[in-house]
Amino acid sequence: MKTLKIGDKAPGFSGVDQDGHPVSLADYAGRKLVLYFYPKDDTPGCTAQACSLRDGHSALRNAGYEVLGISPDKATKHRKFADKYDLPFRLLADTEKEAANAYGVWGKKKFMGREYDGIIRTTFLIDEKGVIADIITKVRTKDHATQVLSES
Repeated sequence: MKTLKIGDKAPGFSGVDQDGHPVSLADYAGRKLVLYFYPKDDTPGCTAQACSLRDGHSALRNAGYEVLGISPDKATKHRKFADKYDLPFRLLADTEKEAANAYGVWGKKKFMGREYDGIIRTTFLIDEKGVIADIITKVRTKDHATQVLSES
């Protein structure tokens, strides 16, 4: 598994969002980005995290941040998730796990004694120059927007 650190150039990625529109890291050039990787749409922790970022979206925008979520779910599932919770930001469908692998967040996880491969919930704060300014690995899902703002 690749390990990125603060000060590294953020790896490029591309795919489609919940509306089937192309999205890539290059789209955010010159802007700060909250890039958050999450395991699965419409699960308790992922919903809490997305809703926290939704509720804090104005404060994040005021701090100069765009928000982009990435999970292995398909664009159609992202659309339902975004509609259900009125998410004001884009969700990238990383079905082939290319972005997850580039950022080193696809790996072994344990849940209830079972080990499996999956997304390791991680948020990257990327500056205007495309450099990783911070990495949040201990994500507080219910309070993630505040956590991001306090880390930036």
